[in-house]
Amino acid sequence: MRVHPTGTSRRRKAAEAAGLDCAAAFQKIALGCVADIKAHHAGACTGDAEAVHQIRVAITRLRAAVAFFAPIVVDAEWLRLKQEIAWLNGPLGAARDSDVVLEYARRKRYRAWTQAMIGEQVEQRQTQNHRRLVRSLRSARTQRLVAAMARWIRQGAWLGRYKQRKDAEVLQSYCAGELNRWHERLVRKGKRLKTLEASRRHRLRIKAKRFRYMLEALTETVALRGRGEFHHLYRPARRLQRALGDMRDLERFADLGDGSPPAENGKRGGKHPPGYRDRREKLLDAAIAAHRDLGHARLC
Repeated sequence: MRVHPTGTSRRRKAAEAAGLDCAAAFQKIALGCVADIKAHHAGACTGDAEAVHQIRVAITRLRAAVAFFAPIVVDAEWLRLKQEIAWLNGPLGAARDSDVVLEYARRKRYRAWTQAMIGEQVEQRQTQNHRRLVRSLRSARTQRLVAAMARWIRQGAWLGRYKQRKDAEVLQSYCAGELNRWHERLVRKGKRLKTLEASRRHRLRIKAKRFRYMLEALTETVALRGRGEFHHLYRPARRLQRALGDMRDLERFADLGDGSPPAENGKRGGKHPPGYRDRREKLLDAAIAAHRDLGHARLC
């Protein structure tokens, strides 16, 4: 989370939020995500790894917002947009993963292992994945998708349906209820984290990421509450997401060595990178500690 706003800024944002209903809050959050996608488009097309990452973050934030306000916003058009987003996420994810793997490969402690196990494949794969991503980002299909998302957020069928409702919930009570539900689910799904299989750890990481992003959105964009009131939830959620994410990145990097042919000198660097087991164990312990702290926290 960013620096705390001043008292005047908090009061101004709180006053703005007081006039928002659930539909307006969703629009504010979601349109910010679309703006971020547009802002980083040019950078991603030049191979900027951070720009690629920020587009993925924006898409994840958008999907989190849709999931959070699902009873209000999900309609047939979103289901179509969701399929198109999944198509774009393919090359985005491949490019991002190759960027992360290359960053690992360039670390001093892993250079010899990388050269012995996979040679130049890492850089070649990164180049291929970025070229594929650039083609996708510059395509008319992506341009149509971004325009369609903005149009749907501003004036989709969901909005007309929402305005006709007579039982629309107040923003504060709706958000409090959803945050409680998401928090309880995250705590429940993370039980026995030490023995969870990889696919379930991955789903838990996604849930932690979405929970974190919605806490950010509801404080920074909607100003639902004072920023400090969510820190006891935000910090362990962020720690859980980061530990599980770093663990996944490490495992994906280590997996590159599986089944690879030996180098020209016939030597192999070992199946796993140096210090892999200890690092993985530390990350798992950090995730377990974060999940425990999250379980002890309660929404105010």
